[in-house]
Amino acid sequence: MVRSVEDAKMSFMEHLGELRTRIVRALIALLVGTVIVLPFSQYIVDWLARPVTKLNYTLVFTAPAEAFWVQMKVGLIVGIFLMAPAILWQVWAFIAPGLHAQEKKYALPFVIIGSLLFIGGGAFSLFVVTPYAIQFLLSYARPGLQPMITLQNHVDFLLKFTLAFGAVFELPLALTILARVGVVNSKMLARNRKYAILGAFIAGAVLTPTPDAFNQTLMAGPLILLYEVGIICARIFGRKPATAPEPAPVESA
Repeated sequence: MVRSVEDAKMSFMEHLGELRTRIVRALIALLVGTVIVLPFSQYIVDWLARPVTKLNYTLVFTAPAEAFWVQMKVGLIVGIFLMAPAILWQVWAFIAPGLHAQEKKYALPFVIIGSLLFIGGGAFSLFVVTPYAIQFLLSYARPGLQPMITLQNHVDFLLKFTLAFGAVFELPLALTILARVGVVNSKMLARNRKYAILGAFIAGAVLTPTPDAFNQTLMAGPLILLYEVGIICARIFGRKPATAPEPAPVESA
């Protein structure tokens, strides 16, 4: 009994060691991506400022180091998107030992599809959601009430929702993995579709930066679509229920 407990403890410690290794390698990949992006961060900040500047408003910064730290933050966040394949590969390498041999062949699709979904979510936020949100919010300006937006607040506003949409777009992949390990199945997901739709609109109300129904739908719509894609993926790639062995024929006397 003591031996089995010690073996379990060692297995747990080895698991923690593997987790630490994967986190360190993911952070190294993030550092490399940040170093690559930093020389271009000034141009990226200028591009991120366009939703405000095209409305004839000017961004300001109120602290001497604010513009510098904003460029560093932009380099870090863009580095996450740039190195998404390397980071997701470390995630896969951590969970792979718990998978069956036939399931390990999904490593490359996991990394490629996960990266495309993450980048696609960020692009959807930057090109569809936040421009309309900023235009809506700045429409409240009037004589005697002029916006004076700081660079840090504006960039934080954009990056926060870019990361949120990138994470949300991983929903089909997450549902597929859960179905593959047997936590959920396509019938369960389809049966709870109405709750998923309700949750999508609640998430849209909470996460979108504006209170209007249009921008809430811009987030809820893709969430519902991604949930449906997740149901299809769970049906195709989910773990099949084990079939009971047929009883042996009874020999007649």
